[in-house]
Amino acid sequence: MTPGSGLQAGLKNRHLSMIAIGGVIGAGLFVGSSTGIATAGPGILLSYALVGTLVVLVMRMLGEMSAANPTSGSFSAHADRALGRWAGFSIGWLYWFFWVVVLAVEATAGAKILEGWIPSVPQWGWALIVMIVLTATNLVSVGSYGEFEFWFAGIKVVAIGAFIVVGLLAVFGVLPGVDAEKASFGNLSSHGGFLPHGPGAILTGVLLVVFSFMGSEIATLAAGESEDPQRAVTKSTNSIIWRIGVFYLGSILVVVSLLPWNDPSIKKDGSYVAALNSLGIAHAGQIMNFIVLTSVLSCLNSGMYTASRMAFSLGERGDAPKAFARVNSRGVPMAAILASVVFGFVAVFFNYLSPDKIFLFLVNSSGAVALFVWLVICFSQLRMRKIIQREAPEKLVVRMWLYPYLTWATAALIVGVLVYMLFDTEHDGRETVLLSLMVAAIVLVIAVVKERMRAGRPAPAAEAPADKVSVG
Repeated sequence: MTPGSGLQAGLKNRHLSMIAIGGVIGAGLFVGSSTGIATAGPGILLSYALVGTLVVLVMRMLGEMSAANPTSGSFSAHADRALGRWAGFSIGWLYWFFWVVVLAVEATAGAKILEGWIPSVPQWGWALIVMIVLTATNLVSVGSYGEFEFWFAGIKVVAIGAFIVVGLLAVFGVLPGVDAEKASFGNLSSHGGFLPHGPGAILTGVLLVVFSFMGSEIATLAAGESEDPQRAVTKSTNSIIWRIGVFYLGSILVVVSLLPWNDPSIKKDGSYVAALNSLGIAHAGQIMNFIVLTSVLSCLNSGMYTASRMAFSLGERGDAPKAFARVNSRGVPMAAILASVVFGFVAVFFNYLSPDKIFLFLVNSSGAVALFVWLVICFSQLRMRKIIQREAPEKLVVRMWLYPYLTWATAALIVGVLVYMLFDTEHDGRETVLLSLMVAAIVLVIAVVKERMRAGRPAPAAEAPADKVSVG
């Protein structure tokens, strides 16, 4: 835990383990994979593998910095230290903006499912109920957030694990009582080949799946409120490879093996529902709706936590109202949570008032933030490695592989994805990048102006300059 931060070590090791596992399983995996499969065919596996590799490398860099200095600000605090106050301010607020918009998206998605089950309550009513319940959970204590997330993530993990096992048994023809006629690894190469739309579809697939990986970094933020932050960060960093390999590549491999990639049911019903239906599993749609709802609630729960802790960290560093850095007797930053939730409520309101204008703008203008965050992590790690080696080399318990070459290669790949998005008009890639860059530019201008104003004022005697902050 950050010394003197006021946050309490209320997260247990089992909470952190499940938060780390659940963080890579977003609702986007369940509801967004069908579009990727339709676009790239079985080759979508390469898209997932490419983005998965990117995430593994970025998380390794973040793990190196966070193991040396676990903090609720995570990459924002590291950017502050390594690149300057402007960088920590900018990426911290952009990340906060991303998650409060996600709150509205996920609340609406969850409300649609709940309304289908209980139509007597209107969709906006369900969105309101879900937001209020999870806000209350986060306000009670960090332990209650961890407990809810432990069970939400647990359901997701068990569901995907069961799906993979059942699917593979069907593919190998040993699932009792099921006659899966279409199930075969031959589906990977038949129906137009492994890349039916050509190699270029792999990059298009990357654009469609990259944002479903956002959330991998949550464990490094939560580590600041755990019993053993360094151990928690090290463990989550080292396990990221198998988590992505099993939950993303494993489950998508099962989907495209159970059914031909161009089967109409994949696009009509969703990839996972179509796969379950092909096995004759009763009520497959409702089963998947329950799992998606769990993922939505998990994402909402973590979104509130993540946004509030980033706001707390910004408040601690003087880059947000000081009230955000205050905690109550239970170590909960109430002002930071409520401010984040209020913006989320406003976004939900806009989703019903103006879904095609204001809300669409909010979603698109935060869409590329994940890539911006990963890019900042790359540049922060390039400088932080030297700082840690100089000041506290014993804290380098996690090391980025092939430093600095692999860090530069990762940064180049992220830039390449952003450039490719600029030429993508079919899936709104260009609009997303341009609007996100516009918002980033506004935040950056505010950061620079704030920095110049701060430089023009004499610092209080008790306030240490930002560049003297210890890595530990």
